[in-house]
Amino acid sequence: MNDADVSKQIQQMVAFIRQEAEEKANEISVSSEEEFNIEKMQIVDTEKKKIRQDYERKTKQVEVKKKIEYSMQLNASRIKVLQAQDDLVNGMKNAAAKELLNVSHNKKTYKKLIQSLIVQSLLRLSEPAVLLRCREVDLSLVESTLEDAKKEYASKAKVQAPRIDLDKTVYLPPPPNSSDPHRPSCCGGVVLASIDGKIVFENTLDARLDLTFRKKLPEIRKTLFKE
Repeated sequence: MNDADVSKQIQQMVAFIRQEAEEKANEISVSSEEEFNIEKMQIVDTEKKKIRQDYERKTKQVEVKKKIEYSMQLNASRIKVLQAQDDLVNGMKNAAAKELLNVSHNKKTYKKLIQSLIVQSLLRLSEPAVLLRCREVDLSLVESTLEDAKKEYASKAKVQAPRIDLDKTVYLPPPPNSSDPHRPSCCGGVVLASIDGKIVFENTLDARLDLTFRKKLPEIRKTLFKE
């Protein structure tokens, strides 16, 4: 083989190697491109997923915040309504309390009422001796009813007339005074207790109003606030 043949053969080998190298390079390039695209898509999908999750999280936060704000506004409205209802009911009670003052102004009617309250208290206590307290302004009126009250009680309970000790040292609070509305006051009535003080029956007009009001409160609310 002469030099020309050797040179030709070498050139053919070089061309073959170059072609293989180019094909391999193209193959690597295509493979790299595919891997790049796959990795890029994975990264894009991952980021899209993160964005969607972040969006859903923020959307839920906004919804929760809206629900909380709505609930707070609803509760605030309910509180205002309940406060308005309480104000109206308390206004009725205060108006009734003012009317109680007129009860003691009619001495004849008030005397009969005091006697009835004393008898009722005696029946509840069923004690042979009791201590009675009243307002200082009612002292003489109460004294004038004691004998009749004891006789009425004895007749109803079919027992001997009890001993009633009228407390002249400690009195119930005085009538309400508009110039000092916050001081303790009493619209009238009596308080009776056993001599040892273990049993006390408060039969004042104020206590009876409170009791009646508590019993009638559901009915009052139903009437005023039907809806």
